[in-house]
Amino acid sequence: MGPGGQPDMGALLKQAQQMQQALVAAQEELAGAEVTGSAGGELVTVTLTGSGDVVALTIAPAAVDPDDVETLQDLVVAAFRDAQRAVNELAATTMGPVTGGLGGGLGLPGF
Repeated sequence: MGPGGQPDMGALLKQAQQMQQALVAAQEELAGAEVTGSAGGELVTVTLTGSGDVVALTIAPAAVDPDDVETLQDLVVAAFRDAQRAVNELAATTMGPVTGGLGGGLGLPGF
């Protein structure tokens, strides 16, 4: 505490800088991480970065049926959603300790 029972501004600034550094480090960790989602028993897999960018899409030959394109489309969407769920979980795990579980306004998927 500073004079007159007021919070010490220097300590508050230092704490804010430490939190900012931790936040940047967590965001960098997320951006460098990759998660994979799948559908149809891994007939379709989607790999996303921790920040939500698509880096790979794999479709097994068994999933390709020219007479049933709709099922393949559904598998791709389901695999993407599964990967997005994994990104959200990773973001919550990575950012939770930094934000104290507050989330909100971080510009990250799922927040």
